[in-house]
Amino acid sequence: MQCSNFSQVTKIVLLGFQNLHRLKSILFLLLLIIYCITLFGNLQIILLVSSSKNLQTPMYFFLTQLAFSDILLSSSIVPNMLCVVLYEGTTITFQSCLTQFYFFTASEALECLLLTVMSYDRYQAICNPLHYSSVINFLFCVKVIILLWAFIFIIILMISSSMSHLQFSGSNVIDHFFCDFAPLLDLSCSDTFVVEMESMLLAIPLVLCPFAIITVSYIYIVFTILKIPSVTGRQKTFSTCSSHLAVVSLYYGSLISIYLFPNQTNIKKVLSLFYTVITPLLNPVIYSLRNTDIKQGLAKIFFSLKAELLA
Repeated sequence: MQCSNFSQVTKIVLLGFQNLHRLKSILFLLLLIIYCITLFGNLQIILLVSSSKNLQTPMYFFLTQLAFSDILLSSSIVPNMLCVVLYEGTTITFQSCLTQFYFFTASEALECLLLTVMSYDRYQAICNPLHYSSVINFLFCVKVIILLWAFIFIIILMISSSMSHLQFSGSNVIDHFFCDFAPLLDLSCSDTFVVEMESMLLAIPLVLCPFAIITVSYIYIVFTILKIPSVTGRQKTFSTCSSHLAVVSLYYGSLISIYLFPNQTNIKKVLSLFYTVITPLLNPVIYSLRNTDIKQGLAKIFFSLKAELLA
């Protein structure tokens, strides 16, 4: 494609889910409810951990960061998706499309790295309990979060720099419900080889290395748990990392599934819907239902509010 033959793209058309007809109202309402519950659930975890002294631990500190990442991910996708569903497609500016892509990339990368840090936290707590407090302390947590955000900022700068060198002319239609990486590159009339290679290289520290670290951490955790003589002790120890393991399986399972269907547009849309909309919803639900400390904290707040209302 010759860039000189076309005008510069200023508007992007997102097709979303076509031919919804009567289902669009139901899907719109469902997505709106999911988005509201997602915001409420993740904000609830952030406020609960911040206000409860019993939850002032590294694991819950990282959990609040994960909740913030879920809010960022959901808020960068769902509000515009509601318009896409309601009008069976929508038009946004090219700059808004790039902005959505940058926020989406940042939140996805942050989630991968946070899940990795949380797995390391569980590894230290279960495999090296005597040294846990000296290794995983408040200063360590703050340093890690600062490093993660700095790394994310550098990644976004690299991606935005690469994307700025591309020219987008001709077609402005994306057959998706948000501005993802591959659909954006398809619109470019420039040579995208360098950008594609850069994205593959960035996938190593952002996806492959975190997944490898998480896998190794849980191999050590499983071997450590199996060495515990009592069944009750094994169950109690495993319960401290079961929520995190469920979230990791959910997140990476949906992410890996995307690459199993490279040419199936409709399947990729459904899978993308799962890890951009459903996963941020399920994360706080999993931690709330499977975590005793979270449930106790919620119960205390509920009873205190009830006492104030009855007073």
